[in-house]
Formats: sequence, structure tokens, C-alpha cells
Amino acid sequence: MPTAMVTGGGRGIGLAIACRLAQEGYAVSVMDLNEPLEVPPSLTRGRPSDFLFVKGDITSAADRARYLTETIAALGDIQVLVNNAGVGPSIRADLMEMSEASWDRVLSVNLKAAMFLTQAVANRMLTQTPQGSKRGDIINIGSCSARTVSLNRGEYCVSKTGLSMLTQLFAARLAQDGIYVNEVRPGVIKTDMTAAVKQKYDALIEGGTFPVARWGTPEDVADAVMSFVGERCLYTTGSYIDVDGGFHIRRL
Repeated sequence: MPTAMVTGGGRGIGLAIACRLAQEGYAVSVMDLNEPLEVPPSLTRGRPSDFLFVKGDITSAADRARYLTETIAALGDIQVLVNNAGVGPSIRADLMEMSEASWDRVLSVNLKAAMFLTQAVANRMLTQTPQGSKRGDIINIGSCSARTVSLNRGEYCVSKTGLSMLTQLFAARLAQDGIYVNEVRPGVIKTDMTAAVKQKYDALIEGGTFPVARWGTPEDVADAVMSFVGERCLYTTGSYIDVDGGFHIRRL
């Protein structure tokens, strides 16, 4: 059975991705600071041994190493890594007032952790025998903020722009080894992260900012992730899918 790792998989987008991977026949390993409030039946499919939860801090090198070691010990070789763990600023401060502490926190979780977990998992994948046409898939969960300015959360925008470059760097480095690296860019998705600004986004949706006039769901993002994994997209790497209701379309 193939194995997938999903960071930040305890809730929201990460949990939806983990459930979809399980439904597609993957054993799933999730890392999060907090255990899921409830493990959906679709995540284990009645076989608890096909699911591993590792509690840990993705910014900790020791915790990342433990996550990989425990996943291999419990579930075997890794075929898929989804770098989903991410945070926004604790306080949405104007660019001229952003704190250095907020910058460090957001960049550490959203970019640095993804860089070094990808490095560790890719090195493991390089030692594995390919299954099918690929040796592995790495998918980064980016954001429409990679190219959309938000002056009160600049650290988040920079982190997601950096993640897009990281996608391209690893894609170029690993393609010859059969490891494909791609990105999914969610837009306005109904999660805990966006709950605090619900009224703002409700108004934008009602005002026609998004061609598909509704909130996105974690399941919408999971669907896009699945389009990249396994025997799909065999001539695509270093690319991305916008899951934003058409928000990226520039209009006059």
C-alpha cells in the first residue's frame, strides 16, 4: 500500500486532503500540533493500522525527523508528501508596523519547515524503488497570496511566494529522479484561518470579485491535490493549480 504524509492534517484543508488520500488507497501519516477533534471513518477505512498521527511542531528539526522516522517504521516507503501546514499572522498589522517576531513565525512555519521536510523526504524517496511511473510526488499547498498583495499580512504573502519558488526549485532538481513537485494555490477557503474575516469575504463574494460566487471548501483543495498524485500528470512538474473560484483572472 502506498504511503502519504500530510503536515497540518489535523483539521481543515489538511484533514480533507488526508481523507481523500485514504479514500484513494493510501496509508496516511499526519503531523499536527493538535490531534484531530474526531478522526473521520474515511481516514482509516476501518483499518486503524493504515493511519498514523504524529503530534509535533513542524518548525522543529527534531520533530520533523521524528515524523519521517515514525512514518517509515509504521507505514513503509513514502510515495506522497503534502506540505500543508501553515499559519497566518497572529495580528494582521499594517506592513509599516509588522513585528519581526511575526515575520519569523510565519516564515518558519510556512516556508522553512517545508524546505527542510521536503529535503529529508526527497532524500528518502531517492533510496526507494519507484512504484509505477514515479518515484514520488511532493505537493505544496500555497495560496493566491503568492501573487495577491495584502498589506496587513505581508509576512504571509512573502511566505507563499517563497513556497512557489521552492516548488520550482525542487521540481527542477528532482525531475530526473522521477520525483514530481507541484503546487496547489487555494483562494478563499472556509476554514478556521478565514473565520475571523468572514464578513469581508462574504461581501467580496456578493460583490462579484470571484467568478465562482461561493466560498471554497477544503474538499475543493483536496480534489486538486489528487489531480497530481500517482499515475496522473506524468508530464507536469513545477506547476500549480489555482483553487480560487477564478479570482486569479484579471479583468477590465
